[in-house]
Amino acid sequence: MIASRMIPKIRSGSAIRKMFEEGNRLKKIYGDDKVYDFSLGNPDLEPPKEVSDALKELADNPTPGMHGYMSNSGYESTRAAIAKKRGDEAGMEIDPGAVCMTVGAACAMNDVLHSLLDEGDEVIVLCPYFMEYNSYIENHGGKVVRVNTSDDFMPDIKAIEAAITDRTKAIIINSPNNPSGVVYPAELLSSLNDMLKSKDHVIHVISDEPYIDLVYDGMTVPPVLDYIDNLVICFSWSKSLSLPGERIGYTLVSPKNEDYEDLTQAIVYSHRTLGSVNAPAIWQKVVEKSLYAKVDVANYEKRRDLLYSNIVDAGFTAVKPNGALYIFMKTPDGLTDEEFQDICHDYNILLVPGKSFSGEGYCRLAFCVSETTIRNSREAFFAVGKKLGLN
Repeated sequence: MIASRMIPKIRSGSAIRKMFEEGNRLKKIYGDDKVYDFSLGNPDLEPPKEVSDALKELADNPTPGMHGYMSNSGYESTRAAIAKKRGDEAGMEIDPGAVCMTVGAACAMNDVLHSLLDEGDEVIVLCPYFMEYNSYIENHGGKVVRVNTSDDFMPDIKAIEAAITDRTKAIIINSPNNPSGVVYPAELLSSLNDMLKSKDHVIHVISDEPYIDLVYDGMTVPPVLDYIDNLVICFSWSKSLSLPGERIGYTLVSPKNEDYEDLTQAIVYSHRTLGSVNAPAIWQKVVEKSLYAKVDVANYEKRRDLLYSNIVDAGFTAVKPNGALYIFMKTPDGLTDEEFQDICHDYNILLVPGKSFSGEGYCRLAFCVSETTIRNSREAFFAVGKKLGLN
């Protein structure tokens, strides 16, 4: 028999993945152009030219041992380049030893949590949030503590403070946020840091940052290194370089972190012993050569605007995101998220209920899909709105 803790997990599965598979089923029946699948945040833009050029260069000019083991923390040159970039952005010096190359941000989060948590330690998450955090925390004996955000999905400092106990070890922040798309302002980060520093034990802030390069309307993301002291960054190039299948990312421990020496070493040890050993060798070199590149953000902004117009013009309410790849759409009054999801499904619109993000009363739609899909969905949104008396 498999582990008893796994039984409820495999029964519930992932609502996002289930909708993705349902989209594939419907496309076989109705055709790709008549199914509007907004369920999965799977970037459809190709990586920028710098990535393909770097990959070709490495393939055409192999060096001895380029596919072999390196230090568990990754290539020194790659870590040094990342440390310089992040240091320049924050106006501080960062040593390459602060960086550990990882198999994407999910691996980074698990490495960090494994390094921080004793059995029963608590980690605060801010609702709505990426629900895989639950598993990452529980993987290492931690307890999830949910704290609601404000009506505009900004962290509520007083609510966070009220949730802190002597077992609170960390808080996870995610800006730009999945699923709401909000970007946390500098003054909020500073207030969070002041509150956490007033406590009688170290509380680490784990900043999950796969979307920091995807912001719109001329907005910038405040460098969290400037505002949070006991910080650990978890980063991935899945979205900024459209490399979700390649699984490449890193952790970065702030030089201001009170546990800097022990934590940097613990993360590398965790990375090795949790089974990753090291991040993919060739992709470390690719991202080193592509460090200042990013996907066509203007393309995503255009798609955001198109999908947002479809939604609000059809009579629905949604939060217009400042970043990330999602629109958080309010569930019409009188319906549960699942009921609304089912109605949309009847019109071949596939979305994910807010419950899957601990954000009941909303549904998430990913706009990293083709512009054709978004344009073709407009009539379907109006049909759903008409059925519900919204237009």
